[in-house]
Amino acid sequence: MTFRQNLGNLGEDIACDFLLKNGYKIIERNFRRPYGEIDIICRAPDKTLVFVEVKTTREGQIKAEDQLTKAKLKKLKKIACLYAGHYPEKIFDEVGWRIDLLAINFKKENFSINYYENIVE
Repeated sequence: MTFRQNLGNLGEDIACDFLLKNGYKIIERNFRRPYGEIDIICRAPDKTLVFVEVKTTREGQIKAEDQLTKAKLKKLKKIACLYAGHYPEKIFDEVGWRIDLLAINFKKENFSINYYENIVE
């Protein structure tokens, strides 16, 4: 496994811990299809189905938030729509679903987390 893959896996583990501590329930990790991947699928405390993109960077790189490109966002929206269409029983009409970004920026042994809800209209 490469350093980048290890950093990504660590970021997803940290993201899951963060989400669980904030009342989210993890449904699935690394939902992969030929056309893309969703890092984390979870249920928010208000029962919204949430697709979470996790971006992790280390010191010296551009901020994690800035690594989410328009092309990646378009892929995320496509795969989230397909997932929602394939599993309609997981969507509650009164709250629906959304795509969030969880950005983790490492600085030496410490890290910061920035969580952005509903990043796609």
